[in-house]
Amino acid sequence: MGGVLGFMLGSFIENYQGAMNRAKANAQSQGRKFTPEDVFQFYQQRSSSNDVPTMLMALSAAVMKADGKILKSELDYVKAFFNQQFGPQFSSSHLQTLKQFLDSDTIPLQRICQDIQTRMQPAVRTQLLHYLFGIAKADGDVSPPEIRVIEQISNLMGVSSVDFESVKNMFYRNVDSDYTILGITSSASNDEVKKAYRKMAIKFHPDKVAQMGEQYQKGAKEKFQQIQDSYEAIKKRRGMK
Repeated sequence: MGGVLGFMLGSFIENYQGAMNRAKANAQSQGRKFTPEDVFQFYQQRSSSNDVPTMLMALSAAVMKADGKILKSELDYVKAFFNQQFGPQFSSSHLQTLKQFLDSDTIPLQRICQDIQTRMQPAVRTQLLHYLFGIAKADGDVSPPEIRVIEQISNLMGVSSVDFESVKNMFYRNVDSDYTILGITSSASNDEVKKAYRKMAIKFHPDKVAQMGEQYQKGAKEKFQQIQDSYEAIKKRRGMK
C-alpha cells in the first residue's frame, strides 16, 4: 500500500505545478482573482485518482494556518510523515503542493471534507484526526484555534463527537481525559467503564487501518495503547479488578 501511495504522490506532484498555474492563468484571463472555488476544482480534478496526497495536503494546510502562524516544527512534522508514508517518492520539491494550499486565502474545507467522507472508511477518517493533532502538537502546544479547525474538519468528515473528544484528549489533556478517551464521564459505573473500554478497544484496534501505510498504523497503535493506558489508570484509581 505504501508503494502505491508513493506512486500516486509522485504522479500527482509531477503535474501539480503546471495544472495550478493553468488554473491561475485561466482565472486571470477572465479578469478575476484566483478563488477557493478554483482551489476546490483543482482538488476535485486531481483527487479523482490521487485522493490521499491531495487530501492530506489540504487538511495539513488548514491546521497549519489555523493560529495565523506557520511554524518550522509543523512543517518538519508534515515532512516526516510524508517521508515515512511515501518513502523515496517524496522530496522537498514536493512541498510546493502544500505551499499552494498554504498560500490560498481560503481552503474550502466543507466541500473537501464531504468528498473525503465518501472515500474513506470511518476508522481511517478518525485516524486522520490523530495526524492533524500531531501537526498541532508539533510545537509542544495545541492552541484553541487549532482545536477549532480540527473539530470543524472532524464534523465535516462525519466523525462522531465522542471519537473526536477521544482523540483530542490524547493531545490536549485535562483531569477527565482518561474518561474522555474512553468516551464516558467520571460518573460512569465500573461496569460502564469496562463496557466502554471493550467498545473502544474493538473500534480502534490497529487492524482497522491495516490497509493503510506505516504512519497510519503507527498512529493507530499509539491510540490503542492510550486507550489501554487510560483504562488501567481508571482501574487503579477506583481499585477495580
